Amino acid sequence: MHIKNLKSGFGMLEIIIGVAIISASLFSLIAVAQISLRFVGESTQNAKSGFLLEEGVEAIKFLRDSGWDVNIVPLVVNVSHYLNFNGTNWESTSVNNYIDGVFERSFVIEDVYRDSNDDIAASGTLDAGTKKVSVLVSWNTRSGTTTKNISTYITDIFGN
Repeated sequence: MHIKNLKSGFGMLEIIIGVAIISASLFSLIAVAQISLRFVGESTQNAKSGFLLEEGVEAIKFLRDSGWDVNIVPLVVNVSHYLNFNGTNWESTSVNNYIDGVFERSFVIEDVYRDSNDDIAASGTLDAGTKKVSVLVSWNTRSGTTTKNISTYITDIFGN
């Protein structure tokens, strides 16, 4: 009777293949985590920009409410203006100040014209008591500059 001595265990090739599979899996998980973190960061910036747009519109309404003739009428139309909060009040300025060191917020005032039916039109009679306001928020991303904007109309509702 002849008995063969069988040895069991892993060979060098099996160990290398196992290590390669585990390494590839770990690298894939790390890559997915990095991509997820980037998307979360971009989503956060996108949400902040939306809040800054809304805050910009509200700040311009504050300027309107505190004095149309003092705060709105002197603004040059079709030129970028910026908002600054001085601790107690909002004010318009020609100097850009970055918000959180990331976001640039500006606004543009445009004249509004009315047609013979008193509807807003591209041309017609100038409506001195109404202005179109566009607020823009820009920030840099990996793929370039991203800009969001919102437009609304403001009127001299208080006659001031």
